[in-house]
Amino acid sequence: MRLPLLALLVSAPAHGYELKQALEALLGAAYPRPNIGQVYVTLGRLERAGLIEGEEVEQSDRPNKRIYRITAAGREAVEAWFEESTVGPRLRDEFFMKLALASRVGAVDLTRLINRQRRHYLKSMRELSRLAVSEDRGNRVAHLLVEGAMLHLQADLEWLERCQEELE
Repeated sequence: MRLPLLALLVSAPAHGYELKQALEALLGAAYPRPNIGQVYVTLGRLERAGLIEGEEVEQSDRPNKRIYRITAAGREAVEAWFEESTVGPRLRDEFFMKLALASRVGAVDLTRLINRQRRHYLKSMRELSRLAVSEDRGNRVAHLLVEGAMLHLQADLEWLERCQEELE
């Protein structure tokens, strides 16, 4: 959450709730909604690290709010983040660990384990399909997020078929 919040502050100063709303609007319903408490905790850490500066703004009809601005160091951190490649293929997968241990221990029915995971992936695919239909088509970022998740699930389903062929 740290770097996405910083990236949002590049375009304009904002308070925590505005940043939460901006992330939700950008990513749509498919992406887990950020917790407002986590947003403010993260903003506090960013401020202590010197990546943002906060300023109290008085409001006559509400409690004061804190507006955050990105610092030069924060801009450098965002630029560096955009320059980095993201994590490669996921090799630390909990299901794969279960599958590897089940085949070694022999105490678990591999077919049942694979079928349970397949059902889970298919359920997730159905949920994403419903979300894709209901998602605002004008929000290209959210649509691409859903599409990417569906493609990953499709690949996971194909991989499960391969596991079943190899291990049975």
